[in-house]
Amino acid sequence: MGAPMDVLEIRGVVKSFGGVRALQDVTFSVRQGEIRAIIGPNGAGKSTLFNVMTGLFPPDSGEVIFDGERVSGVPPYRIIRKGVGRSFQITNIFPRMTVFENVQVALFAHHRSSRNPVGLARRYPAVASEALGILGQVGLAEKYEQSASILSHGDQKRLEIAISLASRPRLLMLDEPTAGMSRFESRETVELLRTISREQGLTLVFTEHDMDIVFGISEKIVVLQQGMVIADGTPAEIRANPQVRKAYLGEEISA
Repeated sequence: MGAPMDVLEIRGVVKSFGGVRALQDVTFSVRQGEIRAIIGPNGAGKSTLFNVMTGLFPPDSGEVIFDGERVSGVPPYRIIRKGVGRSFQITNIFPRMTVFENVQVALFAHHRSSRNPVGLARRYPAVASEALGILGQVGLAEKYEQSASILSHGDQKRLEIAISLASRPRLLMLDEPTAGMSRFESRETVELLRTISREQGLTLVFTEHDMDIVFGISEKIVVLQQGMVIADGTPAEIRANPQVRKAYLGEEISA
């Protein structure tokens, strides 16, 4: 078998806001099936980079390439259609719906049948089965009838991952996937993401402040500082990089 191909390429991306340079010549690539972390001190540009990568912000210059196709400036819904899923740092679910309904709605949106009652009815059994299957993957099958509003914070984040999986992504981008979780919930989420990536061949790109998680799950890490890439390598290479340690001002960066 040949080496995995690059599924995502960031080429010289630049982004400014009101004369302030948020991203400067950001360049790196992500292999198919890879688990890649993007880290950096507060204000380093991580969220801006995520927003550029998922179409919320167009880059001022440079390119975002997904699966060999330029997606820079493409609307987010079209990027989702191409196979990129995203979850946000702030949980983004429908709290008044059940757990099952949250995933079901996402699946109908993916199948483009939400405006077609006949198509919706015909696909309902298959979509219902698929929704339950996705909930099983994230450990929420037994809670499918519960209102999303009463789930624990950790389970709400799991539900958001399930909603992202409903679009059948080949690349899943996660912004602070363990934010606000207990240590136990964080460990469970890490194992969930590792399992999903391994079993589905899914590429994962995530931001995270918890360095134990970053070094525990990542295969490659990109480090940003003031909008620039200062390091790109394996966890071992990042641990040993003096520029990274300087950027973190002596903070613990190793697991």
